Amino acid sequence: MDNIKNYVQQNKERFINELIELLKIPSVSADSAYAHDVIATAEAVKTSLEKVGCKHVEICETPGYPIVFGEHIIDKNLPTVLVYGHYDVQPPDPMELWTSPPFEPVIKVTEIHPEGAIFARGSCDDKGQMYMHVKAFEYMIQDNCLPCNVKFMIEGEEEVGSKSLSWFVEKNQEKLSCDVILISDTGMISNQQPSITTGLRGLSYVEVEVTGPNRDLHSGLYGGAVANPINVLTKMIASLHDENNHITIPGFYDKVEELTVAERAEMAKAPFNLDKYKQALDIADIYGETGYVTNERNSIRPTLDVNGIWGGYTGEGAKTVIASKAYAKISMRLVPNQDWNEITEMFTKHFESIGPKSVKVKVTPHHGGQGYVTPIDSIGYKAANKAYTETFGVPAIPVRSGGSIPIVALFEKELKSKTILMGFGLDSDAIHSPNEHFGIFNYLKGIETIPLFYKYFVELSK
Repeated sequence: MDNIKNYVQQNKERFINELIELLKIPSVSADSAYAHDVIATAEAVKTSLEKVGCKHVEICETPGYPIVFGEHIIDKNLPTVLVYGHYDVQPPDPMELWTSPPFEPVIKVTEIHPEGAIFARGSCDDKGQMYMHVKAFEYMIQDNCLPCNVKFMIEGEEEVGSKSLSWFVEKNQEKLSCDVILISDTGMISNQQPSITTGLRGLSYVEVEVTGPNRDLHSGLYGGAVANPINVLTKMIASLHDENNHITIPGFYDKVEELTVAERAEMAKAPFNLDKYKQALDIADIYGETGYVTNERNSIRPTLDVNGIWGGYTGEGAKTVIASKAYAKISMRLVPNQDWNEITEMFTKHFESIGPKSVKVKVTPHHGGQGYVTPIDSIGYKAANKAYTETFGVPAIPVRSGGSIPIVALFEKELKSKTILMGFGLDSDAIHSPNEHFGIFNYLKGIETIPLFYKYFVELSK
């Protein structure tokens, strides 16, 4: 492991160029127009694993997009690390807000990334972070210092709910058996202060449809006499929060985990500058549930947000119309103990009940997943912390993330293995947004740190 820094520096340009080529493929799983590109990305990941020396690599067909599975067993008596990642990416919309084309990667210097960052869709979430593991494995093979067995499971549907992954995991438990699961699909506090994500929120994602008249109507002839689905929908959505930004769905908070004062005090130790936070987002003030600070609102508290809303005429110019239908997409981030199926059912029942008789209301569930908390006294956590401490010079801080990786709870249920979330992205990397990017420092630091996790995991497992 002593040669890892030199190896990364010697191969820096190649590592960057290889990632750039992967980022050029628009593997948008949510849009069937990109289906060919999603398949092509799976093939590219398979080829990359074969090139770095993984003994067995295959494309596993599923009901949806394929899973790339790799396996490198050196001794069945040694521990096995299962690496999970995803090769699909979010849609790039809105395109006009990108400063460079989303699938034409460019390196730009920023205030946070003086060494440059790669701007492209998927650079941080998750192609860049997934590819760190491929290059870390390459180093361990080239330096003949791989201390244990490795399995790779890279999927193509994470951004649309991982339905095929659930199917695959349930049918391949022996194939996927391992001692720990390693994922880099989260972030850290800063480039000076690493952190390990110990908690994830769950997710319930739904689409709602409000229907009024059987056709679009003239707003002069019918306005004021017939319910406008867009007006009704906005009122219904507004009613989902009270004056304290507390969610009003009956039973929504019944199973919410309440952290102790001591636990909240530990969370507060993570460095956070509210003024810089507001400045980075160009907002005059923060907003959220009364009684909680920003870093609690976005991690240990459940939320409900409208992700998209549409209806009627939105083209250029004017069209005086009362739309027949209005739509919205709504996501609810959930905390441990909240079951996403129960929450989806609660939302559906409540939302349908608050619609006036003048409209018809339909709720369509899309996907979801459970929240997750991992203990900080596990061998995996300790190994990750030692790895970060060695490469960054300071211990990592345990944090809970506001994001969701629904399959983490599935892994624990089906594979009986703990998951370690070693993220190297930053909150400012604009994942899911225009101008997503991933710092070159972060990318290379990940490649440098990951092999040390293997080293310490094996040492601590003895």
